[in-house]
Order: sequence, then structure tokens, then C-alpha cells
Amino acid sequence: MNSAIVQTSDPVTLVGGGDLALTDLNEALGLAPLLVAADGGADAVLAHGHMPDAVIGDFDSLSDAARTRIPQARLHQIDEQDSTDFDKALRNIKAPLILALGFLGARIDHQLAALSALVRRADTPCILLGQHEILLHVPAKLSLDLQPGDVVSLFPMRLVTGRSTGLKWPIDGLKLAPDGRVGTSNRAVGPITLDVDGHGMLLILPRTALRAAMQAIAPFPGSPGPSAAPRSVRGSQYTNPH
Repeated sequence: MNSAIVQTSDPVTLVGGGDLALTDLNEALGLAPLLVAADGGADAVLAHGHMPDAVIGDFDSLSDAARTRIPQARLHQIDEQDSTDFDKALRNIKAPLILALGFLGARIDHQLAALSALVRRADTPCILLGQHEILLHVPAKLSLDLQPGDVVSLFPMRLVTGRSTGLKWPIDGLKLAPDGRVGTSNRAVGPITLDVDGHGMLLILPRTALRAAMQAIAPFPGSPGPSAAPRSVRGSQYTNPH
């Protein structure tokens, strides 16, 4: 089996080809310093003055101008059409956490495909950042330090059961399914815990819960941000240009 294209003990920022605000990109890079683009996301990254450390995808939306600007060793083309560029990136990044931007808020079909990949790659800790919310796949057990009144939405992508504490409306004893009962618009009454049976549950939280969510699904020492831990990108010597 081939090794991952990107291997790091730091969080990674992954950028797709959807809407991307410079403020969001800079916030993500402050928390996850290694910058990876999924195909056409490289154009958005370059437009905001950043050079990606790696570009992964089938390159059907990467511009010729971007190809010219990015060092060849950082371009990792995967010629298959059976998966999305987001999926290609997820399966080729080995990191404690991925912050993904540019995958929500654009075309609905692209958003649904991203959610499908998030569930399919449930063993890869990843948080999708939207304009006002974040979205992640719920691991078997999750503890989150939320504020009273925070909106907590649970959306099952398959039949899922589980238990909770700290929610205004507990999920204990409920069968949640995409074609049945879902758990949107719940509220935290303080810190919450979720204990789910199997994979397939998505969690939607306010953007203000980002740091709490990062520590909950991929805890690491100290505040989220750059460290001196080793990093590597296949085919090129990693340097942090940010």
C-alpha cells in the first residue's frame, strides 16, 4: 500500500474549490499550519496570497496558471473519477486533524458529496468549516465543552442510536435516521457528551465551538497551532511559507 501523500503530527488545513474567505483561511492556518488544496482549491489559495504545500486531485478544475505557479513536486494528480477530490485528499492525508474549507456553502450536490466522504472516511478526524457553523462526524464517544444555549444539531446519514448528556432533549432511546427522526436544532445546557452506536452521525455546531471541537476529536498538547513536530509531503521537502 502506498504511503500517504501528506504525513504530519500537526493539524492540516484543506481547501476545496468552493467559497473561501481570506479571514477563514487565515484563521484555519493559525490553527492548522500545513496547507493542502483539493484540486481547484489551489486557485483560491493562490488568489489569497498563499502557496499550497500540496495539491491533491484529478486536476480537472485546476487552472493552467496555478499549475505553472505551483512547484511540480507539490502537484499530486490522481487519475480516477470514482471519488471526489475531497475523498482523494482525505485518504491521502495522515494527520491528527483536518480543517476543511471551501466544501460547504456552494453547490448542494458538492456539499452532499462532501458529507458522504466525511462518513466514509470516518477514521480521519476532519472538521468542515462553513460561514457560521462547523460540521464533523461523531466518533463513538465525544465530550464537548459547549456553552449553555449553543445550538447542537445531529443529522444521521444512516440508522444510528446513542445516548447523550448535556442536551436539552436527550437522544437516549431514539432511533435516528435520514428518512425518519433527526436531531436538528437541539440545545446545549452546558458541556455535552455523545455516545453513539456505530458510524454515520454528523454533528453541526456554531463556529464559536471550533476550538472545543478540535480538542474533543483530536486532542493534542497546548493550544491548537504550529509546533516543531516533523512533517512530510511526498515528493518535496516541506517548508512552511506562511
